[in-house]
Amino acid sequence: MQTVTLNNGVDMPILGFGVYQIPPEQTERAVTEALAAGYRLLDTAAAYGNEEAVGRAIKTSGIPRQELFVTTKLWVQDAPAQENTKRAFETSLTKLGLDYLDLYLMHQPYGDVYGQWRAMEDLNRAGLAKAIGVANFYSDRLVDLIVNNEITPAVNQIETHPFFQRAADQELMREHGVQIQSWGGFAEGKNNLFTNPLLSEIGAEYGKSVAQVVLRWLTQRGVVAIPKSVRAERMAENIDIFDFELTDDQMTAIATLDTGASLFFDHHDPAIVTWLAQRRLDA
Repeated sequence: MQTVTLNNGVDMPILGFGVYQIPPEQTERAVTEALAAGYRLLDTAAAYGNEEAVGRAIKTSGIPRQELFVTTKLWVQDAPAQENTKRAFETSLTKLGLDYLDLYLMHQPYGDVYGQWRAMEDLNRAGLAKAIGVANFYSDRLVDLIVNNEITPAVNQIETHPFFQRAADQELMREHGVQIQSWGGFAEGKNNLFTNPLLSEIGAEYGKSVAQVVLRWLTQRGVVAIPKSVRAERMAENIDIFDFELTDDQMTAIATLDTGASLFFDHHDPAIVTWLAQRRLDA
């Protein structure tokens, strides 16, 4: 497994396993099979409702803790945000059954972002979160957070796939020492991704699937990817991407697929902002 080195020296696998939208009752089995397939980066979130299942799979795997890289995410917290962020972190840690996290991300750029970030900085300094970062931060929000706080986010997890490639965002992150991570790498199959003629043609050349081409394209760009599947054969396929390399011409051709727009929701849309900022978790 290839790794990237974060801005605080922590090594992070460039390819991992995500559990977004996997029901809690299926998550333990899925994570168990992912670990058996060789994944060591696991990505969950308080908002996914499956942290406990992820934790059970980790516990029963027998894999030494130091060999795993576990990420979860903070949902928008009520005031006082600094205090409630630490409480939310402890809840996630307890559900996962862990003593520390490798990466703790702020899931949305809403609420008292600065209060939440100060608490996350404290958790990082205490060694409870080896690295801290954000998710869904557009460049203006990311730079604002960087220039007004002590610790620069190690990671920004954003929608990144062939139809929304985020090249300019990635370049800005590189300038500030922030690692880009993709969510929705397969665009959830939108725009007929898995039958796209260009991606299919490239895959045929290497004897690889469209999914493998997309993951190779992401990781070859230096983007950390976290594909999700509940099928063991797909998990094995998705991790088998390090035995071929796309050419410069192929990378350039894939760049033509970029629409420059989200296929899911716009974090600048007031209605979306209102819904996300006001949503509260049951726990």
